Amino acid sequence: MKKYILALDEGTTSARAILFDREGHTVAMARHEVPQIYPHAGWVEQDPMAIYAAQYASMTECLAGSGIDLSDIAAVGLTNQRETVVVWDRYSGRPYCNAIVWQCRRTADICAELEANGYAELIRERTGLRIDPYFSGTKLKWILDHVEGAREKAEAGELLFGTVDTWITWKLTEGRVFITDVTNASRTMLMNLRTGDWDDTMLKLLDIPRSMLPEIRSSSEVYGEITVMGASLPLAGMAGDQQAALFGQGCFERGEAKNTYGTGCFLLTHTGDEPVMSVSDLLTTVAATRKGETLRYALEGSVFVGGAVVQWLRDEMKLINDSCDSEYFASKVPDSGGVYVVPAFTGLGAPYWDMSARGSILGLTRGTGRNHIIRAALEAVAYQTEDVLAAMQADMAAFGAGSITSLKVDGGASENRLLMQFQSDISGIPVTRPATAEATAWGAAALAGLAVGFFASPADTLISLEGGFAYTPDMDAGKRDELLKGWHRAVNACRAF
Repeated sequence: MKKYILALDEGTTSARAILFDREGHTVAMARHEVPQIYPHAGWVEQDPMAIYAAQYASMTECLAGSGIDLSDIAAVGLTNQRETVVVWDRYSGRPYCNAIVWQCRRTADICAELEANGYAELIRERTGLRIDPYFSGTKLKWILDHVEGAREKAEAGELLFGTVDTWITWKLTEGRVFITDVTNASRTMLMNLRTGDWDDTMLKLLDIPRSMLPEIRSSSEVYGEITVMGASLPLAGMAGDQQAALFGQGCFERGEAKNTYGTGCFLLTHTGDEPVMSVSDLLTTVAATRKGETLRYALEGSVFVGGAVVQWLRDEMKLINDSCDSEYFASKVPDSGGVYVVPAFTGLGAPYWDMSARGSILGLTRGTGRNHIIRAALEAVAYQTEDVLAAMQADMAAFGAGSITSLKVDGGASENRLLMQFQSDISGIPVTRPATAEATAWGAAALAGLAVGFFASPADTLISLEGGFAYTPDMDAGKRDELLKGWHRAVNACRAF
């Protein structure tokens, strides 16, 4: 009997490989950073070959260091940063240009033109998304319109497009498999939310040749074989990072919610077999869907700068030497002293969707010190999450879908106990984190395991909460309201600037 599942987790800043046993315990792990490129203000790029090299190196290092027999691995699951666009030559396999990362805002003018021409409702109805540079479609259009020779080659069938899942799969299978899964496809602004296929109206609107696009498959099926260290392993699970985390956290049914604290923050709640069209400027997206199932859906709110605010404290502000220092210094003061940090470094995500907003620090006094600013930066992560959570609660109420009574959390910043307690306090609901914070990678592993019979049912993939953490609200309602009013004043001031 097979003993292990391998997860490949290609994130924004690093690519990891994690080997899990049947109970979800980490057997081995390896990680390599992915360099970021900032050619202009608001632009973010990566070298596609660096993305693949980091992922391949992590995979081989993880397996070599594990000491296990590779024949004991049942399957491989892949999860990835979403919306990032890669274009490469169909024949040589070489990237045609740098990847445009999901954080990049260069397509703001394209989005503004779509908005001005009245396409917002059409796009929302067909794709579940709002018009924003965040999504892949306008990034691909920008490449075709601005990179020399790209449109001509694309129309001649010489270029391929994919999000990171497609690129890595294509490379790992040596060009034999050209696919994406429904979760990643649903983030492109090119897929029809109800049919699960590319939408011809959107392709025409953005002037994108259909021949560039990969085949859309389910999130849990055998896609093909990859060869690593002499072993042939089935690639059998695939989902964008946030949908993988939703699955990995065991949120299989309507109303179950999770928040991932990564570079950004991503709050999703499962809405079942019917897409719920948000009345609060959230996104309707596809949840991980197994082969043979009807499409499953989720509501999502995205915060652009979550854990990245800690990197900012460390790298740009030099207020801490290591990311884990943030909790220590923040705990040295009882509160932020009236200081609010609004980390709108690349604009504000849900529910504001303000592309022109920029970051600010407000409420400074002569008594403000380093620790107040560090604490305010951490609290900003929880405030932004609460804004999304409140909007999501309003959507669910509007559709008679009940309410969110607890929040499952994962990601690096979920290990910050001060932040998680403040999240529970400011949102007024319990917050739970399993013993492993690797819900994203586990979700990809679980989807792969289900496809090959390693797990009999989704219930078999549930991770025990034993050894995890639970936080319950411990803040007076009046204090909570006061803090939220201050936060919203700070957001409004930031947007006015």
